[in-house]
Formats: sequence, structure tokens, C-alpha cells
Amino acid sequence: MLVFDQLKKDDPQLRFLATVVLGGFLILLGGLWWVQIVSTRVYKEKLEIQSVRTVRIPALRGKILDREGRPLAENRPSYNVDMYLEELSKNFRTAYSTAITAAKKNLALQAAAREKQLGRKLTTLEKKQFAMTTALMGEIQKQTRYWVISNMVENLSVRVQQPLDLTEKEFEKHYARALALPMTILPNMTPVQVARFEEQQAEEPGMELEVHPMRYYPNGTTAAHLLGYLVHQNSDDSEDDHKYNYRLPEFVGHTVGIEGIYNDELEGTPGEKSVLVNYLGYKQSETVWTSAEPGQNVTLTIDLDIQRAADAALDTIKENAHGAIVVMDVRNGDVVAMSSFPTYNPNHFIQRPSQDIWSHEWERWTNETAEVQMDHALQGMYPPGSIFKIVVGLAGLEQRAFDPKAIFHSDGYYMLGRRRIGDTAHAGDFDFDRALAKSSNPYFIDLGLRPGVLPKIVALGHKLHFGERTGLLPNQEDRGYFPTVDDISDSTWRAGSTANLSIGQEKVAVTPLQVAVMISAVANGGTVWWPRIVSRVEGGPENTVQNFPGRRVRDTIGVSQRNLQLVHEAMSADVESKEGTGHAAAVPGPAVAVELD
Repeated sequence: MLVFDQLKKDDPQLRFLATVVLGGFLILLGGLWWVQIVSTRVYKEKLEIQSVRTVRIPALRGKILDREGRPLAENRPSYNVDMYLEELSKNFRTAYSTAITAAKKNLALQAAAREKQLGRKLTTLEKKQFAMTTALMGEIQKQTRYWVISNMVENLSVRVQQPLDLTEKEFEKHYARALALPMTILPNMTPVQVARFEEQQAEEPGMELEVHPMRYYPNGTTAAHLLGYLVHQNSDDSEDDHKYNYRLPEFVGHTVGIEGIYNDELEGTPGEKSVLVNYLGYKQSETVWTSAEPGQNVTLTIDLDIQRAADAALDTIKENAHGAIVVMDVRNGDVVAMSSFPTYNPNHFIQRPSQDIWSHEWERWTNETAEVQMDHALQGMYPPGSIFKIVVGLAGLEQRAFDPKAIFHSDGYYMLGRRRIGDTAHAGDFDFDRALAKSSNPYFIDLGLRPGVLPKIVALGHKLHFGERTGLLPNQEDRGYFPTVDDISDSTWRAGSTANLSIGQEKVAVTPLQVAVMISAVANGGTVWWPRIVSRVEGGPENTVQNFPGRRVRDTIGVSQRNLQLVHEAMSADVESKEGTGHAAAVPGPAVAVELD
């Protein structure tokens, strides 16, 4: 061989080079042997004791805005103290070791005391009663973990000067299910608490000040029922729960309000990350796979100033009462304000205020009547009362059943057979304007009982879509009820039924939103709009814009403009006349026309 022939020559440099090359090969072979043979068990153990956990990262929730872009629901930073349990593993081991030593010593003392009591040595079976069992060791380990954490929480409580309570059940739940994730000890810190914590931060290991986005309703109770509220995400209800080992704390829209209906648009696209944990479950490292994408913004037709005024007006009624206000733009069907009373503060479902405030709010929320939960603007079904006399008047005018200028004398009540129907308008002479202004029951009962008027009332009611949902907020409306042609043709329908219907009682129930649609149709010349409350949804990763057009015609009431004008004049008289039931609504400047009881 050429190589060996050369080596036989007495060449020191060649021999040195050959030695180096041979040594390198021997080192490589030795390393390969070490990795493949000797270290196999070590690497196998590492694979067995380490595993990857997938974590769902919630996205920043989109805003809910009024028509001018002012926030009704937004996000603000929340300063929380989070505890990283992997940094406390040494503390846990130290406390456990101390507790185990003390427990063994205590068992030994117990055994010695038993031997002294018996006057003999314990048998093997008797000694087992004082042995350190696996179950006892596990219980001690569990107790020492909580002891370490509870002491730290107590120290934090003193530092920030706020009582804190972490139950053993809460801690063990987190330890068992989400050990690799931080555990929030103190959420929603005040600026003073943040300063106190930062000043003494080095005193406790494992505690960090973290900033998390939190849903915030800057106007408190304003438009609460319209906006809805958020609840903590229950992972058991999630369709994609099988994809993740952990879910970071997340709030989602409840079924009601804009938060619930547009939850998919508002919540955005969640992100994902992987967390490498050791055999104890502690985090070793993490890698973000995909970042969370913010949700879209939802812009409403609501005017914040008018909404505040409506809420303030309702806030003046008695505490045990309830009511609603709906303000609609008669030109296009846009809902400008929609309020319900009693109301609540949606911030409380997320921020959890002081115990006294939260207990009071929760009691109001869960009482027997649950009036706070009900959106009276959409779900309250009420007899329309004298408001319905507008429809009766229009039906009579269309049927030419009466002369609006003719005088009708009322004795202050109406006799229907033996039944006496009272009247708050009292006795007197009434034309159409004065009858509507003073809401005379006998006048409109007499009108409703005239030939051909009842079918026209029913026809107008159906043109206004009484007894049907408006579709403003899906699955959150009551339809109310209203008689059909078959109802008034049935043998069970009596003159008394017509009399009651003519003054908005018994056979009819409407929601405040339905009344607003009706009044808008009367005011705008006869167009029945589909009401609108969401004007557009925009934003997201692709910055898309989805517009919801207004001025959607649902129907027309099909009455003459002359007759509508007569009703307008009567409604104006209701406000302008000092004896009108709506005179309290008169304000200097703008013209106001209403019909009130």
C-alpha cells in the first residue's frame, strides 16, 4: 500500500500527521459510542420526564363604539400580581423536607410512647401503624405547598394593605390543572398598590407584576342591557378544547347584548404557544407558534349623549319600579338610545369590586323577580294603553267613521251593557284633538265600536307588525301579541273585547321597541322601518369592513297623508295644551308631539 510504504520511511512529520488523524478518528468513535450506548438511558429518561403543553392565548377584544366613535366598551391595562410556581419548587422541597423530618420524629415518639404503654417492643404489624406511608407523604407534600403559598399571599396582603384570601381548594386546582402557567394572586391593582408592590418586590420570589388587557365599560351602567356582559370562559364548553392543554384566563360575551351576539367578531383570533414542562409539571421553556389577532370593532347607531340622558331619566323612577326608553330616528329606523331599568354595571362581572358592592349587586341579579336581568325595552310586554288610541284614531279616519271636528259628550265613563268603564279625562265635550290630548276612554271606545272600525284597527296593527319581532337583536325579543282577523271573527269575541282593544287593553301587548317603530311610522308619513342598531363591523387581521345599511323598509301603513296630518295635530295638542296628558313633555324651542297616559 502506498500509505504504509510512505510510513515505513523515517519521516517524523508524516508520522505525527498520521498519529493526529488516527487520534481524531478514535475520539469520534469514542464519542459515538458514548452517545449511542452509554447515554441512551439518559436521553430516554429526559424524553419521558419532559413533555410539551399547548396553550391558547386569548386575543385583544374589539371595541364597541357609538355612532361618533366614542367607546361604549373598550380594553384597559389591568395590573396583576402573578405567581410563577416553578420558581418556588426549591421552597416547596425545603418546606417538605422539614415537614417530613418533623413527621417522622413525631411518629417515632408516638411509637415509643406506645411501647412504654404496652411495656414491650412493638410487633412488626404494630410498627406499621407508625410508619411513613406514601399517602401520608403525599398529604404532607400537599399541605406544605399550600403553607408556602399562603404565607407568601399573607405577606403580599400586608404589603399592599388589602385582605387577600387564597383557599387551599383554589390553589390545588391550579396546581393540578395548570402548573406550567402563572397563577394570578391579586388582580386589578390600584396605582397605590402597584407602587407598594414595586417598592418591596425583591422580598418574595416567584411573584411578578404583570399587565393584562381587561374589558372596561367607561360609562358604567349606561346602555348596560344593550351591551350585555362578559363571563369567564368555561373550557368544557369550548369546541376546540381538545386542541389545547391550557387556556389563559379569558372572558367571552354572554348570550345577551352586543357582547354576546357579536362575540365571534369581537373576540378575534386566539394565538397558540407551546410550553415545555418537566416531569413535575413545571415550565422549562415556551415558544409562541402564532400570535393572537385583535378582534373587530362594532360601531352602533347609538348616540352616547342621548343614551346617557335616557338612562338618567330612568334613574329617577322608584327603585322597585321598572321601565324602558327607546329613541329612534324616524327618518331611517336607527335606534339612537335604548335603556332599561333597573340596570346593572357590566364592569362588576369582570372586575369584582369590594365584597359589599358585589354582594349587593349579586343579590339584585339573582333575586326572585330578576328584574335587573330583563331588558324591558325588548322583553317587556305591556298593554299599550292610550298610545294605542293613535291607531284607533287612524283606523276611524280611514274608515270615515267620524268627523274629527264633531263634538262627543262624555259623562266621565262609558256604559257597555251593565259594565261601567271609567275615565281619567272626566266628563266634558271632546273633539278628536281634545280626546287624544286628554286620552278620553269613552270617545275611543265609541269610535272602536262603530261599524267597520275594528277590522281596520286589526289591519293597521298588522301593517305595524304588532305581535311580531323586529329582529333588532336576535333571540332577545318578545313578540307580544295582537288579535288576528280570525280572532275578531270568532264567536268568543265580544263588544267588551273591542272596547278594551280600543283603549289599548286586554287583547294587545307590545314592547317599547314596537311602540317606537309605530310612532316613527306615524311621524315619518307611513314608512315602517326595520330598526337598526349596528351600523358596521370593521378591523381584524385583514382590516375588513362590513356595513349594515339603514333605511330598510319593512312595510307602509297605507293611510292618507291628510289623516296622518290630523293625528299629528292631535298629538301636538297633547303636548301644547295645558290639559293634555303629555304637557310635561313640552320644552321651549323644538316641536314635540306625543301621546301619553
